[in-house]
Amino acid sequence: MKQYLYTLLFGALCLFLNAGFTSKTSLSGKVTDKTTGLTLPGVSIYIPDLKTGGVTTSEGTYKIENLPTSKVLVQVSLIGYQTIVETVDLSLLTTKDFVLELAVKEMHEVVVTGTSHAGEKNHTPTPVTVVSKTELLQSASANVIDAIAKQPGISQVTTGTSISKPVIRGLGYNRVVVVNDGIRQEGQQWGDEHGIEIDEFGVNKVEILKGPATLSYGSDAMAGVINMISAPTLPQGTINGNILGNYQTNNGQYAYSANVSGNIKGFIWDVRYSAKQAHAYKNSFDNYVYGSGFKENTISGIVGLNKHWGYSHLHFSAYHLQPGIVEGSRDSVSGKFFKKFARNDSTVVDTIVSDTELRSYTIGIPYQDICHYKAVLNNNFYLGNGNLKTTLGFQQNQRKEFGEVQNPDDYGLFFLLNSINYDARYVFAEKNKWQSSLGVNGMYQQSQNKGEEFLVPAYTLFDIGGFVTVKKSYDKFDISGGLRYDIRKMDSDQLLLDTLGRPTTASDPKYFIKFNGFSTSFSNVSGSLGATYQFSDHVFTKINISRGFRAPNIAELGANGEHEGSGRYEMGDAKLKPETSLQFDLALGINTEHVSAEFDLFYNSISHFIYTRKLNSSSGGDSIVDTTNPIPTFLFSQGNADLFGGEALVDIHPHPLDWLHFENAFSFVIATQQNATDSTRYLPFIPGPKFSSLLRADLKKTGKALKNLYVKAGVEYYFEQDRSYSAFGTETTTPAYLLVNLGMGTDFLSKEKTVCSLFVSVNNLGDVTYQDHLSRLKYADVNYASGRRGVYNMGRNVSVKLVVPFGLKRI
Repeated sequence: MKQYLYTLLFGALCLFLNAGFTSKTSLSGKVTDKTTGLTLPGVSIYIPDLKTGGVTTSEGTYKIENLPTSKVLVQVSLIGYQTIVETVDLSLLTTKDFVLELAVKEMHEVVVTGTSHAGEKNHTPTPVTVVSKTELLQSASANVIDAIAKQPGISQVTTGTSISKPVIRGLGYNRVVVVNDGIRQEGQQWGDEHGIEIDEFGVNKVEILKGPATLSYGSDAMAGVINMISAPTLPQGTINGNILGNYQTNNGQYAYSANVSGNIKGFIWDVRYSAKQAHAYKNSFDNYVYGSGFKENTISGIVGLNKHWGYSHLHFSAYHLQPGIVEGSRDSVSGKFFKKFARNDSTVVDTIVSDTELRSYTIGIPYQDICHYKAVLNNNFYLGNGNLKTTLGFQQNQRKEFGEVQNPDDYGLFFLLNSINYDARYVFAEKNKWQSSLGVNGMYQQSQNKGEEFLVPAYTLFDIGGFVTVKKSYDKFDISGGLRYDIRKMDSDQLLLDTLGRPTTASDPKYFIKFNGFSTSFSNVSGSLGATYQFSDHVFTKINISRGFRAPNIAELGANGEHEGSGRYEMGDAKLKPETSLQFDLALGINTEHVSAEFDLFYNSISHFIYTRKLNSSSGGDSIVDTTNPIPTFLFSQGNADLFGGEALVDIHPHPLDWLHFENAFSFVIATQQNATDSTRYLPFIPGPKFSSLLRADLKKTGKALKNLYVKAGVEYYFEQDRSYSAFGTETTTPAYLLVNLGMGTDFLSKEKTVCSLFVSVNNLGDVTYQDHLSRLKYADVNYASGRRGVYNMGRNVSVKLVVPFGLKRI
């Protein structure tokens, strides 16, 4: 399989050497207001495929240099105005004026997820949700997944506040690919208590593709893709930065982040440092939840070149997270949390956690220590009439768990995962409104067990996939599609243990097999075909059919051990088959003077769907593998599944009160297993329906001192989820609950320049005590003092963010 990669790289090199770079040009012009005819300062002119652009001066003019003599997609945007998305042929012109029209709702956003070309959202057949930097700043969140989880169709599997895993339309774990810095994030996606190692303050925009995206990303993108996009490079001759501070009242979380970025003669950089720290969170039932505090530190950046031949960017990051592990053990009389305490080398006792410890920022035992290192080289070369995009990245994920109070510095579990990701694609020049590309991508992984406890076997993985995409555009009609073929090979190591649980060899007469070694391979074809039609400037529709593919992950194939963070013993099955899906999507969008709306429906049929089910013993109770630690056992199984659901978004903005928005959203998914009995009919851990309603006032400018003032109040209603996988006590019904949220903020001005920006959010104003259906803590130990099982979610929380921008140079 590797020879295919070498052949492609050799061919790309030959193409690179023979085609030659395109010549250099520039683009300049002015931007005016359609109504007044006046020029507009501060307008962003951005070319997504080149990651370069400019900003209009006080006179409303702009100039972007070091551009190729090729066709490029240009995005012109300013808050409060309708974004212009237009293809400009730089081989024919070097000046271009734009006229912006006032708008109350943005519907012409540019997206890059799942496509070889940047394209307009409404002309992309797959359903895409875009979360802007402003929306991220206005939310109160503990991590980047938490920040986007309120979007329709999006949920999160949580283990406390520090660990969140994305769920798209009911599917999560290895069915969702998270992309950051141009490559898929590779940590330990298979685990309940393993989150996403990305600094939320370094994310400028999030694009969420709902539905199989195997065509562009290969196995694991069956549910969709979450693309974390960093800030665009600054205009030529600019050095800027900002400092951010955040405090949250519920868990005392304080965070800060600072970055400096610049662009001098095409040499660009952006360096950021961020840190967070929080003690235990609280709610009305549990008070402070022991083990829910965390610490997080990240340094990240980018250096590179933006030239007429394209760009070459090196991204790097070092992420460190120390989250506590919530076990939920409590005193049976008082109901207070207790912890293990070492009296001496031989005696460990349970002791009640004091109020001082609960509000301490010191992370107690048990806890995880997670480090994620990443280096990614992204290139885009304009060669002849097309362009070659390449990505090569290295990631290392170190995940340790500490749980012994007598030996606090000794880790039990230690996963060491090294990943090499590669992607190469050639995008042909547009001709007669035809766009096409072909490419190959994949990864090589090696995972080792460095600890004294073993949950999944060590393994190596190699996969490769080749694909071709085509798009044809007419006046109002766009049709696009593609095909892909994937091969994935996985080799697992055998592990033998002695009577003390230490690795040994077959020469030991008392050895037992912890993991059976296996070698397996998976291959499949995936693809998609879709179309969009613009009935008018106000109405559009989309339709798409796609086939997805996912190979089983290492836990599903070979797990044999206890999940420390989820309180269960898991067993894999090396005979599992790969999942395949067939999904249909239909969407209708409306944008009028008074109402903006979008309605999406989907149907997804998955063959060989993999899920965990709880095992029972012959006596009817829980099946226990480790009698020294009696926790329930779960086995990975398969069946055929059907998922049906959709999202509806309606924003009412009555003219002339364009500053007032009444936003409403509803989403649901029903997931069933074919040919199943009543107790096994519904798939486990599917989020219940949710409805949100928000009243928001946006004022562009208030006097001379304030700009972009907003005030909002809203509710989130999570319906009862009684469609649960109740067989063997695997899952229980989750009651409905209602949350009330508030928010306000503004930019403070001095001499027409922003001095700072303030964002205040209040989540769960009524301090409602609830359990989310996808919270792993819902199934923690019973509190015998109250009779309630598990741990509840965070109560009322007030978040205050302050962002202070600064400019060092503009030449």
